[in-house]
Amino acid sequence: MRFMTFNLRFENDSDGLNGWSYRRKSVARLIERHAPSILGTQEGKHSQLSYLQAKLPAYRIHAPGRIEDDTSQCPTLFIQNAEFEVVRGKEEWLSKTPDVHLSKDWGSAFPRMMSYAKLRDKKTGRILWVAVTHLDHIGIEARYNQAKIIADWAANVGEPVILMGDFNDNPGSPVHEVLTAPETTLRDTWQILKRKENSESFTNHGFDGIPQKTRMDWILASPHFHVTEAAIIRDNVAGRYPSDHFPYCVDLEWAKS
Repeated sequence: MRFMTFNLRFENDSDGLNGWSYRRKSVARLIERHAPSILGTQEGKHSQLSYLQAKLPAYRIHAPGRIEDDTSQCPTLFIQNAEFEVVRGKEEWLSKTPDVHLSKDWGSAFPRMMSYAKLRDKKTGRILWVAVTHLDHIGIEARYNQAKIIADWAANVGEPVILMGDFNDNPGSPVHEVLTAPETTLRDTWQILKRKENSESFTNHGFDGIPQKTRMDWILASPHFHVTEAAIIRDNVAGRYPSDHFPYCVDLEWAKS
């Protein structure tokens, strides 16, 4: 099974030649080329997600009960129809009132959400939960409390879990620590393979391909999965990149029980 997390960069007219209308074909091609079983995106507006759904018929968008509007940048799951059956799922705002649309707390600059699904692997019949999120980029307290909500959810699932997202923080931060605490059972797939933490692992690049900030895009997995490969995807055409983040992709197998 292949999992990919991909910050699409929201549709923003001020991006000039890096605007969505210039990038959207390359985004769809990248996804087709790497063919994740499940894709978790961040920053996608409704129009962007609709475009990708039309271009990627092998996938279905999982957005249960979502209230669509023109401004929200929602983390979203794209699920391969041939590989998984959706059992159920939900979306929650990372706030004190998770069922209130666009709610936010703790000084979060933007409303933040997690979207998750309970899936059945059609090949094995096994059940797994997959979640995608995007934590706040400014509020330190907000980011930690948002992570704590997700950590509490993961600790109580009681079944295999994959968590994907742009966490806007670095490995070893309090956010990373709370999400990979023993009670969540989640482990960082990059670290499982003992990959180096340096500028080459940074996933934000601001459209120029030069790694910046930190490795902020993670895929965390419970011990029910064996990590066989992990890669930061740097696909580009003549130096033009599909987004201002490199997608991160991992290959997983079910661990022997």
